[in-house]
Amino acid sequence: MNLSRIHFIAAVALFATAAFSLKAGEPRWITAEDAAAGQENTWIAFSRSFALDNVPADVNAQIAVDSKYWLWVNGECVVFEGGLKRGPNPQDTYFDVVDIAPYLVKGDNIVSVLVDYFGKQGFSHHDSGMAGLYFNAPEIHLSSDKEWLAKVHPAFGTCGDPKPNYRLPESNIRFDARKQLTNWEKGEVKDFHNAVEISENHWGKLHERPIPQWKDYGIKEATFTVRHGAQRDTVVAVLPYNMQMTPIIELTANDGTVINIDTDHTFHGATWNVRAEYICCEGSQSYESLGWMNGQQIWVSYPKGSVDVHSVKYRETGYDTEFSGSFSCDEEFYNLFWKKGLRTLYVNMRDTFFDCPDRERAQWWGDAVVLSGEAFYTLSPSAHALARKAIHELCDWRRADGTIHSPIPAGNYDKELPGQMLASVGLYGFWNYYMNTGDIETLKHCYPVVKEYLKHYTLDETGLTAYRKGDWAWGDWGKEKDMRLIYAGWHHIALQSAARMANALGFESEASEYEAIMRKVAAGYNACWNGTAYRHPDYAGQTDDRVQALAVLAGIAGSDKYPQILETLKTSEHASPYMEKYVTECLFRMGEGEYAMERNRKRFDQMINDTYHTTLFEGWELNSAEFGGGTANHAWSAGTIAVIAKELCGIYPTKPGYETFRIAPTPVRFKQYHISVPTVKGLISSDWDATGKKTIWTITVPDGTEAEIIVPTTHKVKVNGHRLKSAAASSVVLSGGTYTFKF
Repeated sequence: MNLSRIHFIAAVALFATAAFSLKAGEPRWITAEDAAAGQENTWIAFSRSFALDNVPADVNAQIAVDSKYWLWVNGECVVFEGGLKRGPNPQDTYFDVVDIAPYLVKGDNIVSVLVDYFGKQGFSHHDSGMAGLYFNAPEIHLSSDKEWLAKVHPAFGTCGDPKPNYRLPESNIRFDARKQLTNWEKGEVKDFHNAVEISENHWGKLHERPIPQWKDYGIKEATFTVRHGAQRDTVVAVLPYNMQMTPIIELTANDGTVINIDTDHTFHGATWNVRAEYICCEGSQSYESLGWMNGQQIWVSYPKGSVDVHSVKYRETGYDTEFSGSFSCDEEFYNLFWKKGLRTLYVNMRDTFFDCPDRERAQWWGDAVVLSGEAFYTLSPSAHALARKAIHELCDWRRADGTIHSPIPAGNYDKELPGQMLASVGLYGFWNYYMNTGDIETLKHCYPVVKEYLKHYTLDETGLTAYRKGDWAWGDWGKEKDMRLIYAGWHHIALQSAARMANALGFESEASEYEAIMRKVAAGYNACWNGTAYRHPDYAGQTDDRVQALAVLAGIAGSDKYPQILETLKTSEHASPYMEKYVTECLFRMGEGEYAMERNRKRFDQMINDTYHTTLFEGWELNSAEFGGGTANHAWSAGTIAVIAKELCGIYPTKPGYETFRIAPTPVRFKQYHISVPTVKGLISSDWDATGKKTIWTITVPDGTEAEIIVPTTHKVKVNGHRLKSAAASSVVLSGGTYTFKF
């Protein structure tokens, strides 16, 4: 399989500047003449033959569809699942730019496109209402029009019940091999008809795809066993980890035999997700189901004794990034936590960051904040584009009144969760993106949206953030939520972010206004201190660990309150895995890193010691209604990755885009650890070894940046053999190079 060469906007480029609408004489949106062309789960085959006197060096084809497409040029697959779920805003559509020059020849050529039209709304897709294809390759004067041939693909259909839950725009795909269009990708287009040009624009303006095309890991074979039942046999194929993949089966069967293709996540998170069916033709055959699934096992079932399965294979695809960062330590629990956390992060990245790859595939922003924070410490900078896309979508889906909401893009859900929205615009969301990337253009784009959104938050007579329900007063899964203080804590953190944005963009007076509001919120929050913990007077439940953490992270709680907060956090364990990340970080901020890691290990013990799942759970228990259904691969649960990197290993940017950064480790828990962090300036590494008489600490600072190194010791320190002048709490500023500290 040749990978497509996809052009996408560079990490610091302005998002979605290439937008256009149809004009007379330009390429037209086209569809098939069949009456079924606009129905749910419709698959349309398009074909166009043409001749070239010569092949230009570059042929950048602009391709847009609702919803997905597969592209062949001269019979060779160029794009395997192109297109992005719609849309960049409620009206518009994304388009891909694909360089097809390497696949063209002098003389006769054929371009073939298979379009998958979802035809329904979901939590991650906004339906246009019409199946269509837009194609424009100006270098060879080839564009979509009525000269193309088209046909609704007769082999594709929809499975019966159970269907995917309402959150998913994807359908269960049924493929009838007896109706296959043989070699249509190579130009054998019998019974195709001229395409129909669509005069009405259902798709709005077109915005260039801001993220790379998927990474295709190739086709691999899975080990399988057969489970024999009374009426049906089931092949169980084991995958190495929970992944996004398309299953491939090779078998011999009789004409009309129906094969069910599921994964161990087809029913998961307390609901039905995607599955597939295959209707066999006679004899030996192979089939790849094109709708991606996720899971750790592929299940292929059929009537007892009716099928001889030769092999089960899979094609893993996913977001095109590298696992450039790394971490290891002398405690296997945290090595496994990091490994499972990375798998949880990666299986929740594709068209967007999403909460889970099975039940929803939805870009909830509480999850997006945590995922992007982990990605900055673990994945190559190509992952930054997904965070930038998420920010632009959140801003560009804002309502007329200035409120923002998630998940987006979406077609059948429109709810504002104030806690998650405040987290998104706050220090852990938009501001963290800017500090890691230095992308000032995105900051310029989102700041006016942040400014308008924060106007919706007022203060009560005490100065505390007034209660604002929004559409869903969600503070976290679980119980014992002191909602007034949860909202106030996130509000304060959002105001801090807005003040920093304003200063970065030269709006100093606006920054001062935010800071003045922050002081009032802090005073109102501190008025809720009862001598041992923060509790709002209207709250009657058990003391909430979440609000103690937010008070510390926001800078509301003074250090004089840290001893009492620590005691509270030793007994209060109400946070879900989502908010536990912030509790862990709070403990580090208070200088209690040892207990932070102890508590974290205690709380995540069941997940990490689970020998089946390779990812982390939504709640502390699986399949629990208390935790939203309890998925086993939930985005927000690996937040401790970022805490280990930032707080324990002490690596974080001090100027946007890692122009300068700090390494200030908190040497607790581990005697040995290694971490490498991929940044826009290059790879930062830190190796700590305290197993001998002296601690040996080796760091690498990328060229073109400057690091402030905080050495956590009062002993005399040598750097590359030279003694530091200061003997206490030593610090030194270093430029690019590798340095070894001994103390």
